[in-house]
Amino acid sequence: MKTLIGRTLTHLLLVLAIVLLTVAGCGNTSGAPTIPPIETFLIPFETLTANATSSFVSVSEQSLLYSPLTGNQSNWNYAAYVAGFWYAVVVVGLAVPVAAFRESFHHTPVEQPDGSWIWSYSVVLGSAVYSAELHGQFITEGVHWEMRISKEGEYEDFLWYYGEHSLPATEGFWILKLSPADPIDLLRIDWSRNISAGTYAIKYTNIVPGGPENGGYIDFQYTQGIPYDYICDIYNKVENNHTYIEYSSSTGEGRIQDFKHFEDNDWHCWDSDRMNVTCPS
Repeated sequence: MKTLIGRTLTHLLLVLAIVLLTVAGCGNTSGAPTIPPIETFLIPFETLTANATSSFVSVSEQSLLYSPLTGNQSNWNYAAYVAGFWYAVVVVGLAVPVAAFRESFHHTPVEQPDGSWIWSYSVVLGSAVYSAELHGQFITEGVHWEMRISKEGEYEDFLWYYGEHSLPATEGFWILKLSPADPIDLLRIDWSRNISAGTYAIKYTNIVPGGPENGGYIDFQYTQGIPYDYICDIYNKVENNHTYIEYSSSTGEGRIQDFKHFEDNDWHCWDSDRMNVTCPS
């Protein structure tokens, strides 16, 4: 009997040891890092035109082509015009890296011998096909990311952007290059988010070496505030001027403040139809 009990106890201890080693092993290999969400990379410019049929950039272009920055929609038109510049820089000018980031969420990574992970896939823009590789590597208390993009016959493994964030992915940054033909630093994206509250902030800063707009930025926040849940501070470095925009993503109502344009420090408002209105006191 004692021998049977001893064997049983030994067997249980062996099983327990195996379980503990397995759990410990799983804790050391936690799998691939999670790609941070889209709001850590892209300012949602389209929210300014909530309930509209046109995208933000097309509306801002229409404002320039067909609507003067005067008249009964001038406040909203000017807000679209100012923010449209940044939209053009990031979403239009950097269409390839933006598309590569969006596409990354639809693919499964493969672990590499060094412990890093790679998401490999193709991105199609118009008639052009690009090969993208998103590299993710755990570092001390965080994750390091690199996006390398290739286009057959033109360039290979171009490091278009890289970044890092904290392990809980509550704050981080991205550094974007201009292009394979001109691989200078273009943009720094700093971001933070409160996951439980559902709020976040993202800031684009011009970092072109020696550029006249180096230091210019757009600082965007989603606050869930009332009546305006979106807040923008756009700094024009050359003009040394700030444009402040606040608006509601649900109603489309908003207001803008810009001393250089309006020649005062007052708020200038628009309603849900984008018509100029007197701001509430």
